[in-house]
Amino acid sequence: MNVQFKKGVLDLCVLALTAWEDRYGYELAVSMSSKFEVAVGSVYPLLSRLTQEGYFSTYLRESSEGPPRKYYKLTPEGHRHLLELIREWKSFSVAVDEIIKEGVER
Repeated sequence: MNVQFKKGVLDLCVLALTAWEDRYGYELAVSMSSKFEVAVGSVYPLLSRLTQEGYFSTYLRESSEGPPRKYYKLTPEGHRHLLELIREWKSFSVAVDEIIKEGVER
């Protein structure tokens, strides 16, 4: 998949995956990678930025498989931001689909 396509939607994907369940970074990367290729190393800077912007709070939870894991919990501001991104995505994707149909179906 085109790298620029992915860059534009990673925020939306990470926020959506944490909407109802707190997640840790590697878990998010694996979940997204099941749909499209995502480098694990690209997820952590994104999570850090979204946390600094107030969209996530974090906490540590013990793990039976190694050291404690840092979990990301969507804040109320994060939920609002997610809803806005979803509205923007839906509008954008409809417009792109219309352009593709107009260009291809002539």
